[in-house]
Amino acid sequence: MTTGDERTEGERSRTALLDEPAPPVELSVVMPCLNEAETLALCIRKIRRACEANHLAHEIIVADNGSSDDSPAIGRAEGARVVTVEERGYGRALMGGIGAARGRYVVMGDADHSYDFSELPLFVEKLREGYDLVQGCRLARGGGEVLPGAMPALHRWVGNPLFSMLARRWFRVPVSDVYCGMRGITRSHALALGQRCTGMEFATEMLVKSAFASGRIAEVPITLHPDGRSAHAPHLRTVRDGWRTLRYFLLCSPRWLFLMPGLALMCLGAVGYALTLPGLQLLGMRLDAHSLLFSSLALLCGHQSILFAIMTKAFGTAEGVLPADPRLDRLRGLVTLNQALAAAAVVMVAGSALLLLAVNEWRLREFGDLDYAETMRLVVPGVTLVALGYQTMLSSFFISVLGLRRV
Repeated sequence: MTTGDERTEGERSRTALLDEPAPPVELSVVMPCLNEAETLALCIRKIRRACEANHLAHEIIVADNGSSDDSPAIGRAEGARVVTVEERGYGRALMGGIGAARGRYVVMGDADHSYDFSELPLFVEKLREGYDLVQGCRLARGGGEVLPGAMPALHRWVGNPLFSMLARRWFRVPVSDVYCGMRGITRSHALALGQRCTGMEFATEMLVKSAFASGRIAEVPITLHPDGRSAHAPHLRTVRDGWRTLRYFLLCSPRWLFLMPGLALMCLGAVGYALTLPGLQLLGMRLDAHSLLFSSLALLCGHQSILFAIMTKAFGTAEGVLPADPRLDRLRGLVTLNQALAAAAVVMVAGSALLLLAVNEWRLREFGDLDYAETMRLVVPGVTLVALGYQTMLSSFFISVLGLRRV
């Protein structure tokens, strides 16, 4: 046993090594892993060869997400750093891997041997140029290539192009292959995004939030190979993961989830009222009280949808989920709470006046039978106006609450 300065030379050497700072790492390669024993070693070896051939100071991180096979042992045996992520989910695994990364740049890719990790330098080159996020593209539109049997036809020709188009139009994400799992990102940018999705939509969330944060996004063409596994099916589920992506896109776009449908319904209701109140005929059909009811339904639903768009935008920007929108700030500047309440009161008074006229008509008939076709022309618009005013009043208060800031 040794004490004080009586340590052996070997002990002093080991202590000195532990005290030395770790060598700088430029690149961390993160692979989410769930029972990938068949292909994990091949991926690690290909990563190492690519990095050594291009003189990249690197580390390899296997984010194990509860594997029941030998994947963790294989990863350690191949020299990778295995990070255990207990909570299940593709997004959870990547969050754990990125959080443990030490490199300035992080490139992620699946461990199923479908991505060619010899293409790693393409991502590093773009990141060195100053891009925050570099997305791989497997599709021909972006110069990529899908080898026979590597991607289901439904994904290649329908799902992926559709969601990529939505990402470009709704969020201005300049990519052609929104689902590509091989991508590079600066570690600082990844940590600043504050991602929340835990499933397969994590990949699309990264792109959308990068666009929200005005990150510089580039795309590089890559080749997709057939899945190298035979022991189990791919983790991706077409309908489930497609719906989760669409749901996330809609949640991030109050304009398309609430505003545009609301405007369409309001226009439909207004046209219905314009045709019905004068008692016009359309294609031989006489529009009457029932048409008013349908028109009122469209107006009420459309108005509520527009209010939801404003409330969602206000909440999303306050919580940092959605980017700041100068249009919302201008709206708040133009329409104050008092002005909105005054407008709501005017609408409610107008509706109440129509209802009072209907009650008076009933009184004139000594509270007996009414001509419903005529009376409903007062009652339906009256009820609709009161409901619209009441919705506006409550929503105005709620939007004002959302606009409060902590001091």
